Amino acid sequence: MNKKVVILILAMTSIAIFSGCVQADMKTIDMEKGTGNITVTAIPESTQELKKFSSAYELREYLKASAQSSGAFNGFGSGRDFAIAGSEMGRVMAIPTAAISKGEAVSIQAPSSDTATDYSKTNIQVEGVDEADFVKNDGKYIYVIAQNKLVILDAFPASDAKILSSTLIEGRPKDIFVNGDRILIFMEDTDTVYGIAEYDYMPRPRDTMKTVALVYDISNRENPDEIANYSISGNYFQSRMIGDNVYFIAKDPVYYYNDFVDMPVIRKGSARIMAPDVYYFDNPEQNYVFHTIASINIKKTDSINAKTFMMGYSDNLYVSQNNIYITYRKNMPVLYYELQREERFYEVVLPLLPQDARDKINEIKNSNLGQHEKWDKISSILEDTFNRMTEKEKQKYQEDVQKAIEEYEMKLAQEREKTVIQKIAIENGAIEYKTKGEVPGSLLNQFSMDESGDYFRVAATSQFWTTNSNIQYNNVYVLDKDLKIAGKLEKIAQDERIYSTRFIGNRLYMVTFKRIDPLFVIDLADPNKPQVLGQLKIPGFSDYLHPYDENHIIGVGKETAENEWGGVSIKGVKVSLFDVSDVNNPEQIDTYEIGKAGTDSEALRDHKAFLFDKKKNLLVIPVREVTGKEQYDSRYGYYMQKVWQGAYVFDITLNGFKPKGKISHFDDFEEQYYYWGSPGAVRRSLFMDDVLYTISARKVMMNDLKDISGINSIDLPFSKNLYDQYGWN
Repeated sequence: MNKKVVILILAMTSIAIFSGCVQADMKTIDMEKGTGNITVTAIPESTQELKKFSSAYELREYLKASAQSSGAFNGFGSGRDFAIAGSEMGRVMAIPTAAISKGEAVSIQAPSSDTATDYSKTNIQVEGVDEADFVKNDGKYIYVIAQNKLVILDAFPASDAKILSSTLIEGRPKDIFVNGDRILIFMEDTDTVYGIAEYDYMPRPRDTMKTVALVYDISNRENPDEIANYSISGNYFQSRMIGDNVYFIAKDPVYYYNDFVDMPVIRKGSARIMAPDVYYFDNPEQNYVFHTIASINIKKTDSINAKTFMMGYSDNLYVSQNNIYITYRKNMPVLYYELQREERFYEVVLPLLPQDARDKINEIKNSNLGQHEKWDKISSILEDTFNRMTEKEKQKYQEDVQKAIEEYEMKLAQEREKTVIQKIAIENGAIEYKTKGEVPGSLLNQFSMDESGDYFRVAATSQFWTTNSNIQYNNVYVLDKDLKIAGKLEKIAQDERIYSTRFIGNRLYMVTFKRIDPLFVIDLADPNKPQVLGQLKIPGFSDYLHPYDENHIIGVGKETAENEWGGVSIKGVKVSLFDVSDVNNPEQIDTYEIGKAGTDSEALRDHKAFLFDKKKNLLVIPVREVTGKEQYDSRYGYYMQKVWQGAYVFDITLNGFKPKGKISHFDDFEEQYYYWGSPGAVRRSLFMDDVLYTISARKVMMNDLKDISGINSIDLPFSKNLYDQYGWN
């Protein structure tokens, strides 16, 4: 056999020159082969135990070692105080502040005759766990973030509604919580900080982000009084309020460059009061992110509690009354892929060679030769082995290697695309790390997770590529209190992905989609044996599922239809009502389609935009509705679609949907019909007694729920300059 043939065979088996020697502990996974079981060394990692850095120096040395071993020689992230950590790590300082009145939490019990007896609250996932939003109400007042202002409206009765106060917030306010006479505002702001690299001669400035938590006393709603101001390094992620305790998370990419590491810090006002303890898991990551979890008692704001966890970049969060679950995808370092090539040869290719060749190669592998010398000798043995093969033997060898490599790559791909789940216990403001777990696949959003007793349930989509195929399917896992898999249901709806999920009691409702919309009903009563009870296949898909009652589900998504090319085209927004009384045969009771292709609703992506009340037979969703074909607009010089923007109001019963009316915040006909995504788009809705309130960036409108007739309208403070320059609406 000539050299060209040998090279061709080597290329076919994907054998590469070995990477340098690396000292690391290894985690193994079992792989089934046609000839028996083999163990594939997969991922370099260490103990996976939670550890705490004792100093900034220790953190810096860890990052330096990680950067060198992972191949990330240019450092991590992209920097904060040069007076970093030291003995301050983990210290909490109590700062005296003004006395705080004990206002009661939101209640539907009317404290006065001017308060609604029945009013809606933010649509949340877990009972008793409030979620921050830019609009809140307490049955009397509406609190709304209007660009860079906190606006408080005396909203009930609607006919007398008026703005009581408009408070400027220096930064970019995001979300709020209201608790009696306290309001907590989360905002993001830029911060210029300074760091001195090793042996540099002066501090260097760097712009960074910080999350700010502002607490106001609103006992006088005409004059909110700021009583606490805490800031934490990083971008605002998410928050929850349980009773009087508010938990929030800031994410800050680890900045490590030229032997300088940027530590997270907490300030009260401008005073630095705390450098949180930094915990980590000594497992490899391509990029590290500081996740600072902080808690504040909204009634007692003199102190803040916080811990920082260095982990991968999180994307989803689930919070129960007792635990926080943070999830992120595995992100393996460069070294992992280099090790994989060598492992693939020894663990997959080598066992398929004749015994004499295996013996010689193993002897070389265990020798003290350098890697290049080893490969020179091994390649000579391979050449000699191939030269002695018949054409039939060569063909069989190639087929066996190709099959084995594909199986090997599939196992490794499954390992790479796992989701890591970190469990952190919370109680009365205390924060305590518990454990971690992993599941194959990726999670869509917070509704892909649910805690039930001592179990944690997740739904995930697995998608990975091998040499010859793209594989996709869906899985359901039930994890015990230690986040070990207790039960699983895998490979559901192959070649499709999850579009929405909802856990309700011992059932999971899951929508997948590729060409049609299967709604699966999955039984979780036995944590060890989840099973599919039934499914319904219909056109379209649901992006959000909401319980109507224990046997009926509301879906909000998109309609679809087959197109002229044999594929599937997405049409307008669709609301659906499903009957799951017979879990083996779920049915669609009714559906209502809004608009043409391109029609959209914020409720598809943000459940807080969804308003439903069973007692009132009320369903409201914001809609940006495409009502016609593209038309050329000479004012702008290009084609535009007519778009209506507002809120759709439905009467919903077990018989289905009945459109009750539409509400728009636009005064100018041409503006609403050609202006996509404008400040006049309705984003939230709420009710107080029989009045529906809809909120956009520009105004709050009040309509009678009986017939959707107008009652009142209040313009919110709005700066076109902020909208044009920053897109603030």
